[in-house]
Amino acid sequence: MAGEFLVPVLIWLAIIKVLQLSIWPALDRTLGRLAPAAAYPASVLLFTLVSWYCALSGIPVPLALIPFAAAMIYAGSGRFYTKERLYSSFKWDIAFLIPFLFMLEVRWINPAISSGEKFMDHAILASIMRQPLVPPLDPWYAGGVLDVYYYMGYWMNGALGLLSGAPSTVAFNLALPTVLGLSVVSFYALGHLILDRHRWLPVLALFIPNPSVIYHILIGDSWFDVLWGSTRTIENTINEYPLFSMLWGDVHPHVMSFFNQGFLLFLLVFAYLRWGDLSMKGRGLLCGLTALSLGSMPAFNSWDVLVYAPVTLLFGLMVWRRYGKFGRDERRSWMIFGAVPPLAVLAYLPFYLHLNTPGIGGVGIVPEPSAPLEFLLVHGFFLAILTAYCAPDIRKRPYLLLIAVVPALAGYPAAAIAAIPLIYLIARRRFSVIDTLAILGLLIIIGTEFVYLVDKMGGIYCRMNTVFKFYLPAWFMMATASLAIIGEWSQRFGIDRRIPPRLGKALPALAIILFLVAPFAIGVDFGYGSRTLDGAAYLAGSHPGDAAAIAFLREFPGDQILVEAEGGDYTYYSRVSTFTGIPTIIGMPSHEYMWRGDYGPISERVADVRTIYEQPGRTIDLARTYNATLLYVGDPERERYNVSLPIGALKVIYDADGVQIYQIPL
Repeated sequence: MAGEFLVPVLIWLAIIKVLQLSIWPALDRTLGRLAPAAAYPASVLLFTLVSWYCALSGIPVPLALIPFAAAMIYAGSGRFYTKERLYSSFKWDIAFLIPFLFMLEVRWINPAISSGEKFMDHAILASIMRQPLVPPLDPWYAGGVLDVYYYMGYWMNGALGLLSGAPSTVAFNLALPTVLGLSVVSFYALGHLILDRHRWLPVLALFIPNPSVIYHILIGDSWFDVLWGSTRTIENTINEYPLFSMLWGDVHPHVMSFFNQGFLLFLLVFAYLRWGDLSMKGRGLLCGLTALSLGSMPAFNSWDVLVYAPVTLLFGLMVWRRYGKFGRDERRSWMIFGAVPPLAVLAYLPFYLHLNTPGIGGVGIVPEPSAPLEFLLVHGFFLAILTAYCAPDIRKRPYLLLIAVVPALAGYPAAAIAAIPLIYLIARRRFSVIDTLAILGLLIIIGTEFVYLVDKMGGIYCRMNTVFKFYLPAWFMMATASLAIIGEWSQRFGIDRRIPPRLGKALPALAIILFLVAPFAIGVDFGYGSRTLDGAAYLAGSHPGDAAAIAFLREFPGDQILVEAEGGDYTYYSRVSTFTGIPTIIGMPSHEYMWRGDYGPISERVADVRTIYEQPGRTIDLARTYNATLLYVGDPERERYNVSLPIGALKVIYDADGVQIYQIPL
């Protein structure tokens, strides 16, 4: 089973390597030895943007690879890719490949598109790969487009899938390996900026669990309950951490953005530390890369930009202050602050012009803050390190602890706990990179104790999305700072010098072996494993009639719109549109309500689908109002409706294993 997917996987990897090689020469003079690392995320982001503009302009998406291939050939003709350069970049290739293989194993063990948000994630990916349009067609709202949602992560993987020849059900399972590989490279490069030794430590931000995992292990929970329970620790919220997100396997926007978050932090820290050493051209290039990264955030996961736009401005001010004293200096130190935001908007301007979403309805006051113990079970590891880091300052000025008493007395004890290291980090006024990242992360988790962004969730789940989406950037910032502090402590106390030299050389190889064996050892199939990279393979066993019919429709040509049963969200009913990418009249209505903000048209479509199946006198005319061309009847349709169709007026194009597909006359 594994051999049949070897070719698309190798082509997928080859495309990413071509992209990296094509961008590396342009970054070399500016980023130096870190250029091959930065070229990985930068090239994928740039390819995503170029392929998107190709589709916007009516140019076939695969042609987006041409300028990258041309750039690589040009650099090669100039003998840029010397043995020495390629050898020096090998560690970055390994940094990408090992986590890619780790996640490839995880997805091979548990490939099924069957739970969580996987139906949604694949439906959008399949829609893009079937018809790469801008904006993409909404697979669950016939006639609508995805101008109501941030879809660029799906576009990235869809474009790679179109180039590699991988079907969408396989591209789905190559997406997270790619994201993890790019994320590791980004955080490893960041480690090279902030640590002299143990530069791999920031990478652990992607792999360490929260303290709640330990709690659930100690109380004897099953492996599944350990993972799930540790991300539902704070009542009525979601508090995912990167390792869970990867193992859970939803190819969702908040996960696909991981690598870009690490990349932007790398660029901002690089600017702060190296701006004075750069040429004017290098500063312009750095601003361009930063704008590319920041501009991609609203299109990948709009919540991220609400955090990283202010973070970018803050680092821009820090650069301007450090190198230009807030003046019009010859180094143009204001460029990060002044030039990056407009360039970021300009890069994705058509995306913003297309955007038609209800968005956020305002800011609300948190009615019930987090319980202190629950808060510590999520953030306790980082808070302990940051508090220990501030211990000398606490001993010198214990009276500053009184400031933390204020939120505690006001009824926000969790915020008071996080305020302790924050107060001392600000009071020391050192504002190093480590201090700044820690401060930013602490401010985020404290802020979410007081306010939340109003969305369609409401009720007891009013702050769920705010905590969910803001905690991940906070995790990356606090984790990077905390792990860098551990690195400094290790170096200061000479812990690594106590390791025998032979063992020190063997440890990296041993770690890689354990890393690659881990997916098989810990069991990550969650009961859905089928040992394949085809996320739809399980249908052949559980729903054989649908499996064959869906395979037929995936190859069915032309612009189609499908009628299938609607059965609410997180159910099997929207499976045909999910696995084919063919738009259906309505699928998973609560998702559509979250995106579109008006339940009236959605409920009307739900009623119309029932009418199409149950009132033969209205079937054809009502289907035509949605420009539907195909009508699907399988077991879920018969379970959901009293199916009665005008058989004589419909053309049967498929009839096997209890499934009939009819063509609706125009």
